[in-house]
Amino acid sequence: MQRWRGVEETPDGWSRCVVTIGVFDGVHRGHRRVISLAVERARQRGVPAVVLTFDPNPAELLREGPRPARLTTDEQKARLLSELGVDVLCTVPFTREFSLLAPEEFARVVLVDDLHAELVLVGENFRFGHLAAGDVAALAALGRGFDFEVESVPVDGSYSSTYVRSVVGAGDVEAAARALGRNHELAGVVVRGAGRGRQLGFPTANIGVDPRAAVPADGVYAGWVRLAGHGQVEHGQVEHGQVEHGQVEHGPSGSDRSGLGQAERRLPAAISVGTNPTFDDAERTVEPYILDFDEDIYGETIVVEFAHRLRPMTRFTSVDDLVAQIGRDVAETRSLLAAAS
Repeated sequence: MQRWRGVEETPDGWSRCVVTIGVFDGVHRGHRRVISLAVERARQRGVPAVVLTFDPNPAELLREGPRPARLTTDEQKARLLSELGVDVLCTVPFTREFSLLAPEEFARVVLVDDLHAELVLVGENFRFGHLAAGDVAALAALGRGFDFEVESVPVDGSYSSTYVRSVVGAGDVEAAARALGRNHELAGVVVRGAGRGRQLGFPTANIGVDPRAAVPADGVYAGWVRLAGHGQVEHGQVEHGQVEHGQVEHGPSGSDRSGLGQAERRLPAAISVGTNPTFDDAERTVEPYILDFDEDIYGETIVVEFAHRLRPMTRFTSVDDLVAQIGRDVAETRSLLAAAS
């Protein structure tokens, strides 16, 4: 999958394509329905499937109040889109200047002049242009003038990024997984912590998490840690297929489009989220204890998947009580994940 930073990176000689537009934070089931249909339409027409997205989320710039937490990093989003068969991920820097584009300017400059869209496929509630003045009907009218087709997809209200953020924030990672179609994930670099876990007999991997990330509520979770994912698709790189001058050469059906190397390991883990109240710590941390694992992974980027919530974060009256509870957490994690496997 190619990755472009802005429509200005559209290659010389680029021909027509199918475009779908959205923030797609989380790439949940509703998103995947739209994106998969765009990929299907592109395959039928023999042209590339392009996802046009924005960074930062327009809501971070345009709305007052707290900024929405991010369900996916740029790399996670790219991997998920690549798995769906997307040929190009074009991320537009969302600035005040860009937000002032009228609907007609957006269609002419972005969809026609740069991307050469022949079909634009969006959700039925799609809005675009300054003050969200454009809707699907306006886009279709512009398409008739600019020679591109428009197809809208019914939106299932059961799925939304806002809903996923809310259940993640409440610690209901099972509900998040049902909406996402996968476990909620956090990615981060393993950093040095207090070293207390090793002293207690349960060494943890303390990860540095993006402060904008959607972190589950404080508590203990059963889940997975993914290690040593090599071969991430870099900016502008093509993985498995080629997209050049508007022509598409698709990889074999079912091929791995994720950009993750074969060396990646997925290991069971009991995950602590919170401030460790037994020790009066103030910093909120995410610390997976990887079962049956004893390797030095400091400095490595890992991905933590949250599958089940075991219990809330608790202050214990003694270290012995804490250690005993951690032992029970690990046993429950082992049992839950073995049953899931």
